Amino acid sequence: MVEIGETLFYVVGLDASGAPVQKVKLRRDTILQFFARADSTLVGIEACPGSQWLARKLRELGHDVRIIPAQFVKPYVKSHKNNIVDAEAITEAATRPTVRFVRIKEAHQVDLQMLHRVRSRLVKGRISYARCGRIAWNTASRFTKVPGQS
Repeated sequence: MVEIGETLFYVVGLDASGAPVQKVKLRRDTILQFFARADSTLVGIEACPGSQWLARKLRELGHDVRIIPAQFVKPYVKSHKNNIVDAEAITEAATRPTVRFVRIKEAHQVDLQMLHRVRSRLVKGRISYARCGRIAWNTASRFTKVPGQS
């Protein structure tokens, strides 16, 4: 299972019984090489902005990838939060049958989702600026004589 950090990835490998057999810290430029050499396996990733890209790449390499929302990983964190403990929690959550996973999106789907979010923020900002203008106009009109009003 993979914990995505800013520059490092933490990988925890389990055997069939669920016991940890491998704990590895990898840089961004070596993560895909590591999984290209590995046999096809179940890979769990905590949902974050980069998880969709990594999930697509790992799926291309033949791995079964599951993206897990952070709220479903948090209950499995056993001690103080750090990246290796998070990786172990992701491992635990990915093997549970009742955990819901995030669907892996294609690149064009992620791009379209980003466009919708940007548009939504622009519309929200436009409405906010209009409200601010009305408030400023109403406040100013109470203290000064506005043309056209008696």
